[in-house]
Amino acid sequence: MVCMCLPVLLLILYIIWDVNYFIRVIFTVGLGRLLQKKVKITDKTTIYGFCTTQDVDIFIRHMNNARYLRELDFARFHYYGLTGLYEEVKKTGGGAVQGASNIRYRRTIPIFNAYRVETKLIWWDEKAIYLEQKFITTADDFVRAVAISKQCITKVNVLELIAKFPGGEERPACPQELSLWLEASEISSQKLRSGKKSD
Repeated sequence: MVCMCLPVLLLILYIIWDVNYFIRVIFTVGLGRLLQKKVKITDKTTIYGFCTTQDVDIFIRHMNNARYLRELDFARFHYYGLTGLYEEVKKTGGGAVQGASNIRYRRTIPIFNAYRVETKLIWWDEKAIYLEQKFITTADDFVRAVAISKQCITKVNVLELIAKFPGGEERPACPQELSLWLEASEISSQKLRSGKKSD
């Protein structure tokens, strides 16, 4: 009886929940903490992936656009775990939420190809940190896509928070592409706040 119930229970879980997502989060963060040493907040972190049949688009040739964004999640969780940033945020009663992302696709990641996602903190302000994340195929070391992710940190002054970490004492200059993206985001926000409809 128990033998029959377990497969049925697993099937129900897979139908109701995206079980693979949660397994991947546990695997990525858990292995990172167990097997990798802590890094400075300004260091680059790296996770690895493999484009399978579950990742491809309708033509079954390369990774679909939505999967890139999903992989960025795993890379961010890994970054938070290795730097200890999220633990520090939680101590102050804060949290982290994705505020925006901008991704530029340069070339596809073909099916059955390995890749890595490199994550690096490039800037921060009072309310958010900004991560640059690159998808690089391992066979040719080619950057397939580049993303900038804005992580809003709630209930915390981010400038004070980052200053607690080695390497975070002095904020770097805001990269030009990030500055222009933030400007575009602000224009969009102003339109939404004013209630105007875009043309």
